[in-house]
Amino acid sequence: MLNNISGFPELLPSSQIAFNKVISIIQNKFELYGFSPLDTPAVEKTSTLLAKGNDHEIYGVYRLAEQSLNSKKDLGLRFDLTVPLARFVAQNYGQLIFPYKRYHIGPVWRGERPQSGRYRQFIQCDIDIIGDNDLSNYYDGEILAIISNIFKAIGDFKFTIKINDRRILVELLKSFALNEAIIPDAIKVIDKFAKISLEQFKSELIDLGLKDGDVAILQTLNNDSFTNENWLEYLQTLSDASEFHLAVSDLAATLKTAQSFGATMENIQISPNLARGLNYYTGIVYETILNDFPELGSVCGGGRYANLTQEFSKKKLPGIGISIGASRLIGKLLEEGLIDASKWTNAKILVTMQNPALISHYSNMARMLRNNNIATEIFLDDKSLGFQMKYAAKKGFAYAIIADEPEVLNNEVIIRILEKSEQVTVKLDELVNFISSIF
Repeated sequence: MLNNISGFPELLPSSQIAFNKVISIIQNKFELYGFSPLDTPAVEKTSTLLAKGNDHEIYGVYRLAEQSLNSKKDLGLRFDLTVPLARFVAQNYGQLIFPYKRYHIGPVWRGERPQSGRYRQFIQCDIDIIGDNDLSNYYDGEILAIISNIFKAIGDFKFTIKINDRRILVELLKSFALNEAIIPDAIKVIDKFAKISLEQFKSELIDLGLKDGDVAILQTLNNDSFTNENWLEYLQTLSDASEFHLAVSDLAATLKTAQSFGATMENIQISPNLARGLNYYTGIVYETILNDFPELGSVCGGGRYANLTQEFSKKKLPGIGISIGASRLIGKLLEEGLIDASKWTNAKILVTMQNPALISHYSNMARMLRNNNIATEIFLDDKSLGFQMKYAAKKGFAYAIIADEPEVLNNEVIIRILEKSEQVTVKLDELVNFISSIF
């Protein structure tokens, strides 16, 4: 029995077409905001990949002809698009224009256990804005607006963009007199609140040295009934530290900027417990979930970081970015029928073959349409018209062109509108204009 490798997904044509259309929407939005494309190699040096540490996830690359398959591997498949970006920016610093705005859409590979929504090979859609020494906070709001506009453009489903400033958690924990070395561990506990019991949440924080009153305050950060305005008012009461209030102020400013860039606030929710788990982030963080499928987890996440290339360069290059997990997101939308996957072709027109002797006429019709950027397929097998109509219906063509000897002699074609089971006869020299007018 033939099976593809677990965790390496492949799609039927109709689903792949739907998948590609969503990718096209995402790419179009990236470019509308001025991001330039980047495509780095799938393979990087292991020393580059291990700069972030994750050796348990990385696939090594070697030639089958090598004598010893157990020899140390110098190359590996990229596990995300950020590490290659950091290497690229450090390597090409003198040739780039800053702020450098790039998008990258491509596959990555991770040695994980496959399960629903998690794959070993998957497509990520990333954007990052990299500054040279500094980067305006206005970009935080722009990124938030981009997330909002992309998800609204993809389809009719409910989503929530959670947002926080990681400094809020850091400064709050400092105010509890927690040892700074322990703060990253405390943040990891806070960030996983939804995945553990309340008892475990309290126990783990107390074990780290927090007091019962401190834990009670941290527990309030998980209140899901507050509006954004409620949160901004409440957070101001939690600490007198200037850095804490600056973080709250920056969070409010990010929301305001995003709104001015076209984001609608009903999809955006302040979540003070959000940290994205990684110490990599140093400011604003984002996470997007599908409201009806919270078990899927984050389908888009990211945030601000102080220095992209700190492992590869002495330059200070702050940035902000997000990654859309396209395989996870689109896979769920396909599974739930939330995006159209009924078409097995991107062509709108099928030119049928009524008479093999007239193949030059059929190819001329198709060439006329293609020259005007109208995707067209010719049916080249000698089958009945009924067979060809079933083929057209199954693949999802909008129109079929029919012409036998009488039509050719009269310089005409019959256009069958497949969804309506209607047809109309037009002159051949009017074919392109007619088709263009009904698209």
